[in-house]
Amino acid sequence: MSFKIVVIGTSLGGLSALKIILGNLPADFLVPIAIVQHRHKESNNTLQELLQESSSLPIQEVEDKEEILPGHIYLAPADYHLLVELDHFALSTDEPVSYARPSIDVLFESAADVYTQQVIGVILTGANRDGMQGLKKIKARGGLTIVQKPTTAESDVMPEAAISAVAVDWILTLSDIASQMVKLCHSIRK
Repeated sequence: MSFKIVVIGTSLGGLSALKIILGNLPADFLVPIAIVQHRHKESNNTLQELLQESSSLPIQEVEDKEEILPGHIYLAPADYHLLVELDHFALSTDEPVSYARPSIDVLFESAADVYTQQVIGVILTGANRDGMQGLKKIKARGGLTIVQKPTTAESDVMPEAAISAVAVDWILTLSDIASQMVKLCHSIRK
């Protein structure tokens, strides 16, 4: 069973959490990763630069209709929903979902619709409930779900909400999330 995409959602405290996860992924990690990090709509590309410092994989903000390539990390641009379509991304300025644009739910649900059981959904630290519905849909479609251990999160609201709503496959610390992703995505090629 090979995975087509890893989707990660985070909010408050997300930058430091993402740095740990992305920093622990090997340069030959081939499954594309799409990330929604809630941020201010005027925010520039500092997020990309800060994350790139800790990762050997190329990180970029998504352009509309951008092709999804292996070994790349994609960030939802500020103030746009990020959607997964077959082999490419789409951006949307639809209304905020759970008070957020980009919304984690929108990314997760679109990934589940397109790639069903070939999706790994990851919820990290955050101070709202965004991502809970999306993770539920990934699970319902047969994908795998990972949530940051709430006691290790800068804000445990988002992980707690996800755990309360979904029978999560793994509840892990940040460095364990990275090694679990590697295990899941690398075991296929043997």
